[in-house]
Amino acid sequence: MIPNTSLEERLAAVEAMIAELQKKIADPQPANWLQQITGSFKDEPAFEEVLAYGRAIRQGDESLLEAQDEL
Repeated sequence: MIPNTSLEERLAAVEAMIAELQKKIADPQPANWLQQITGSFKDEPAFEEVLAYGRAIRQGDESLLEAQDEL
């Protein structure tokens, strides 16, 4: 601590820091973005279709994509 500061100034600094810490505790930062969206599409029927397309693309199975083009 700076020796020339008054007790009142030091106390005010401590109180300001406590207020800042209390604010951080009361309003915690959200988890990372992936944890926020995990499971948010589980009941969406189109999501399963998107997963199937992704799987087909990764496995090189173009028949699923060609069948969709014919519709």
